[in-house]
Amino acid sequence: MQSRRMAGRVVLALALALGVLVVTVAAQEDLYLPTIRGGGVAVPTVSPGPTVSPEPIELTWETTLIDSDGDVGMDTSLALGRSGEVYISYYDWGNGDLKLATYDGTSWSTETIDEDGDVGTYTSLVVDAAGGLHISYHDQGEGHLRYAHRAGGQWTFSVVDDSVDVGLYTSLALDAAGRPHISYYDLPNGDLKYAVWTGTAWEAVTVDSGGDAGYYTSLALDSQGWPHISYTDWTNRALKYALWNGTDWEVSTVDDTASVGLYSSLALDSADRPHISYYDFTHGALKYAHRPEDTWSLLTVENQESDVGYYTSLVLDAADRPHISHYDLSHGDLRYSRWTGSAWQSETVDSEGNVGVYSSIALDAAGAVHISYYDLGSRNLHYARGR
Repeated sequence: MQSRRMAGRVVLALALALGVLVVTVAAQEDLYLPTIRGGGVAVPTVSPGPTVSPEPIELTWETTLIDSDGDVGMDTSLALGRSGEVYISYYDWGNGDLKLATYDGTSWSTETIDEDGDVGTYTSLVVDAAGGLHISYHDQGEGHLRYAHRAGGQWTFSVVDDSVDVGLYTSLALDAAGRPHISYYDLPNGDLKYAVWTGTAWEAVTVDSGGDAGYYTSLALDSQGWPHISYTDWTNRALKYALWNGTDWEVSTVDDTASVGLYSSLALDSADRPHISYYDFTHGALKYAHRPEDTWSLLTVENQESDVGYYTSLVLDAADRPHISHYDLSHGDLRYSRWTGSAWQSETVDSEGNVGVYSSIALDAAGAVHISYYDLGSRNLHYARGR
């Protein structure tokens, strides 16, 4: 499994560095990815929908190197604590470990959370109301979905789904009772799956088994505690959306124009309405979908004649306005796009080297933007704060 992991990551790094993401059939097994190709072709005008402001009001950004101990920083997930703490879960590729970085308000520290075999890809991190940490992740050695929980300074670990080659593209959310819910991909069957902790055991179900579906899952719970999931349907080259209505799963297609839907990120607003950022890999563009009523509204946020929109991460502010971090493949930059209330504004956060993949975004109570990401050139974990 170590050789599969190494071969896959090298292929991905080379593809990104060369400015085109191409995964051959032989490399699919290594990367756990469908065959895809980044575009870079100019995107036709999308109407209706606002366009990017030509003169954005840019934030002031501070960037920090967090971990440079080997090849570290893939599959980042960032969450904020109530007292100003910043937490980042990520994968240590060199050692095959799950790691955690913590900012306590004064300085950063890093620690290895799980080093039992080759573990720690596809991390998703949540902080609960008591300050406890919850992380879902993939055990690449055994092919299982795993979960780690820290309460009172002690970590506990469990296997959520012990089927073979499940637990890819995990996304974690907590309900009002603090119980974890996880969406993820089942590789052998090509299915979207969902697991929940009942209080006594993990229960897992298949949500979508139509074709090869379940890449790039993103999970959110509504005010009733019901799960909503965005994900990629590779068979139909489409962005899909599943929600639990209390009785059944409702599965629908959000966008199937051309080839779209990679790197989806979902958030629900104050009225439980879904918002999704994702990549249009036919045109090399960042797209955004939201459903204010019964119909989805789709628009292109940014293309700028560049190949942008990889590794999207979406968060909503207190006014339900979307903020998105993403990767500009053409320039090797970390980008940030936001809706101001009247227009989309986009800017470069970090352009030092080839940076910005595996981004994860959060907003604090003061409105400051926090982003974790990976530096492909130096193979390190980085963090940016904008205000």
